[in-house]
Amino acid sequence: MQGKISKPIHVSFVGSYTPRQCGIATFTTDLVTSLSDIIGGVSNPERAVQVIALNDVNNGYDYGPEVRFEILQQEKLDYKEAAAYLNVSPTEVVCIQHEFGIFGGEDGSYILTLLGNLKKPVVTTLHTVLRQPSDGQSRVLKEICSRSTFVVVQALKAVELLREVYGVPEEKIIFIHHGAPDVPFLPASHFKKEFPELDGRRVLLTFGLLSPNKGIEVAIEALAKVVKEFPDVVYILLGATHPHIKRSQGEGYRESLERLVKERGLTRNVIFYDKFVSLEELTKFLLMTDIYVSPYLSKEQIVSGTLAYAVACGKAIVSTPYWYAEEMLADGRGVLVPFRDSSALAEQLCSLLADENKLEELRKRAYRFGRQMVWRRVATRYLQAFEQALQEYGRVKARKMVHQRAIIPRFSPPEVRLDHLKAMTDETGMLQHCRFTIPDYNHGYCTDDNARAVLVAIRNWRLFHDERILSLLRTYLAFLNHAFNQSRGRFRNFMSYSREWLEEVGSEDCHGRALWALGTAVANAPDEKVLAFATRLFDRALPAAASFISPRAWAYTVLGCIAYLRCFSGAREVRRIGERLAQNLAQLFAQNCSEDWLWGEDIVTYDNARLPQALISAGRWLHNEDMIELGLRSLEWLVKIQTDPYDGHLSLIGNQGWYKRGSEKAQFDQQPIEVAALVDACYEAYLATQQNRWLEQIHIGFNWFLGENDINEPLYDFTTTGCRDGILSSGVNQNQGAESTLSWLLVLHRMHELAQAKPKHPDHSSMAEIRK
Repeated sequence: MQGKISKPIHVSFVGSYTPRQCGIATFTTDLVTSLSDIIGGVSNPERAVQVIALNDVNNGYDYGPEVRFEILQQEKLDYKEAAAYLNVSPTEVVCIQHEFGIFGGEDGSYILTLLGNLKKPVVTTLHTVLRQPSDGQSRVLKEICSRSTFVVVQALKAVELLREVYGVPEEKIIFIHHGAPDVPFLPASHFKKEFPELDGRRVLLTFGLLSPNKGIEVAIEALAKVVKEFPDVVYILLGATHPHIKRSQGEGYRESLERLVKERGLTRNVIFYDKFVSLEELTKFLLMTDIYVSPYLSKEQIVSGTLAYAVACGKAIVSTPYWYAEEMLADGRGVLVPFRDSSALAEQLCSLLADENKLEELRKRAYRFGRQMVWRRVATRYLQAFEQALQEYGRVKARKMVHQRAIIPRFSPPEVRLDHLKAMTDETGMLQHCRFTIPDYNHGYCTDDNARAVLVAIRNWRLFHDERILSLLRTYLAFLNHAFNQSRGRFRNFMSYSREWLEEVGSEDCHGRALWALGTAVANAPDEKVLAFATRLFDRALPAAASFISPRAWAYTVLGCIAYLRCFSGAREVRRIGERLAQNLAQLFAQNCSEDWLWGEDIVTYDNARLPQALISAGRWLHNEDMIELGLRSLEWLVKIQTDPYDGHLSLIGNQGWYKRGSEKAQFDQQPIEVAALVDACYEAYLATQQNRWLEQIHIGFNWFLGENDINEPLYDFTTTGCRDGILSSGVNQNQGAESTLSWLLVLHRMHELAQAKPKHPDHSSMAEIRK
């Protein structure tokens, strides 16, 4: 994966973050920076990569703009609020950086509060995996793994421990190397020019936050033996005292090391750099180092960022055999010495200092191995893990719902309420999008949505004859009239909030959808004025459709023509174009269908059921049984491929890949418009066959909005009366835009029509009332 990606994935990291001084903070910062470089999140005001930072002090830190929320480590309520924030944010995946000590509660248990309230896929990086955890540590880590979609480890030993000690399934574990800087492979002497005081001297280095478990005193004892043979050697101890050690013990450990240096007469050979260095500064120190020393005292060190950096920078390394070092330095990439054995450490240091060829060979092996650990490659692996988590989260949630699905009883449909429709409509027309439930002026208006709004308004009038809907209908029809470009004979689609058209000609689908809405208005006009208006605009717009090549534009136009002809059956040109486009559609399906692919295209995409709906409707109009049968067979196939095999709920084709012939269908993102099309098509099938199975399918589509779907969450919002924008792999899209709300209202009106037990044709009511 190179460069920027076309659709950034929105990731939120939870962990400590610089300028807080700890290893996890450094890791998180480096990963966030590298990932942002790949997906372009840093320059985006609504960042694709953001951070939820853990604070260990009340007043926090001076964070960069990528930190959007702060958790005070010991405040349990903060974790719940952070989950609520993440749930309503654009975040698609949450990445937790786990170390027991950075989270509040006993054994860091407060992180479970966040996980328990989170409704997003989680990828957790485990920086510590203990072989002999306490009961509390075991319980917390098992629960973290259970609630995570995937867990990332940085050592193969950690994979083994998670399986054997914590019972984590191997398929849930992803191995990704610790990241490290990308540097050239050059001799250390090349970089010592920036350190004049060290030029000509051999340099040993240990870096990281100082704490008693690092074994520095063992290395100092070894140095006392080394300088007898190599008096020019200098040992640099780079790093501040760990803040937690400093708060609880002061500088006692550092001072004990300084005393030891004086006692051994090493003041010329040991340099303490008591500072927390930036990545740039650290890299300079590493590059001018001859031998990196890692004298940890504990075997159970599952990862070491300092060792990872040293390997990737191509350093000759002498280390104690803790777990991570055994893996990193295998196959001759470094030298291992026993724990707490200063003599063995001194012996190996002297051996390398005396043998330039051996030292150079170690450097080359480490550098070659370390190329896979540079941050750019590590960040790419994390991005792949996040994408995998999005897919797996949806699949796992769907599998769980098979056993947990609530049974939604048959009942009278909810009252038709138009509050959200009205909130999204101004004097111009219906706005396209919402941020949550607030109209988003940035995207303005479109003909597509105002045409759908005409369909909703007409259905409402047919059912209830409530004159309050007529003002909305006139607004939407006025928008269609303004959208029509008379000089081009075509509808424009997109208009800015400042009422400026953004194009001269819209898509064929947009034009067809407008014709469908106008034809429906002709067939169901509430008065002669609306009838005259809709008829004249339809007549002016129809000729362009004769040359269309889009199958969906054909379908929409056919539906519009059929509706128009129910009012004016003698309209010769409308009949000619409608029949021609219906034949085009039937021919497309006949030529492209096979036994296992009953579809007119090689990919099933958007608003699909409108195509078989048009075939069935046209077949009934033209008394063409073959056309009806073709529409019914393709609709039956479309329903089948979008029905969950376990319990029969709708599982729609997602727009992240669609469904290509010979491939698997995409599961996400699922959109309400697909259900509206299916419900109307099934209603048309019922009118053609009088088979109750099509009515059953309509109820299944209706229940999709109420929670009978892949993630068992409702899309209809009973509070706002709007509809959420779809089902993502990370959960429900909380925005309530025009397309989704109109799709819900189309289905809801259809359900009310069925509940009245007087099904009417979907696009027809008697014009006798009007003519009276």
